[in-house]
Amino acid sequence: MVTKFEDLPPQVQNQLRQLQQLQQQMELLLQQKLQVEIRLRDTKDALEELNKIEENAQVYKGVGNLIIKSEKSKLIKELQEEKESLEIRKKTMESQEHRLKEKINELQSKIQEALKPTQ
Repeated sequence: MVTKFEDLPPQVQNQLRQLQQLQQQMELLLQQKLQVEIRLRDTKDALEELNKIEENAQVYKGVGNLIIKSEKSKLIKELQEEKESLEIRKKTMESQEHRLKEKINELQSKIQEALKPTQ
């Protein structure tokens, strides 16, 4: 038997809307987390490559559409700071993801309980 959304009790309709919003938030959060993970991996790779080259080697960095000469030690410091910042951001997103999953599971349980046929 198929039940129409309009036929559900108002409380269940509201819970379903909340569930949809939470799922959208989760989707957005996961996309943002993926972007942070990619930037973090790229930053780690750049640091690894910088540490392989000689101390007095010429290095360059991209700034917008420009590539400018820089000092290796300066670049390493910048990249380490960026790496730390990205790691903190990733941990924050992981805890947000955990909280959202808990809320989603809780709401799904409430909805399932409300839709159980009474005997």
